Amino acid sequence: CDFFKGKLNIGVDTIQHGVEGLMYLLTESSKLMISDIDFQDSIHVLGFSDELNTSLLQLYLDNRKEIRGILGELAPRLPSYHSLEWRLDVQLASRSLRQQIKPAVTMKLHLNQNEDQTAQVLQTDPATLLHLIQQLEQALGEMKTNHCRRIVRNMK
Repeated sequence: CDFFKGKLNIGVDTIQHGVEGLMYLLTESSKLMISDIDFQDSIHVLGFSDELNTSLLQLYLDNRKEIRGILGELAPRLPSYHSLEWRLDVQLASRSLRQQIKPAVTMKLHLNQNEDQTAQVLQTDPATLLHLIQQLEQALGEMKTNHCRRIVRNMK
């Protein structure tokens, strides 16, 4: 702390914000794997000197693959789909109600996670299942929009 105040005449908060800003710039640029021209355009608006802009560009180009690799290792490992078993159960009567129809869909979802297989049992009524299907179809439809395609293309 005294070094920054005495030698550089810069506050600790200023150094901290500068380092955090540099980290944010490099991680976001590496996530999107933007080209060197796009990176230059992004930092040009910050008003730095040409020498500093060139240094930042070189820093980005030298480290973007390593940063992307580290970010990939930090990403959570989510389970992936393996298979699905399902069954339709219908309760036709009970002791108190002689005539009733109460359907239920039971699903057993098999997942792979870190080379281990797990299973989740889910149960719902057909109306909720239909609503879920409609929501998923709507989400798939939104993935076909130009905006989502652009986002997905930049994520790769």
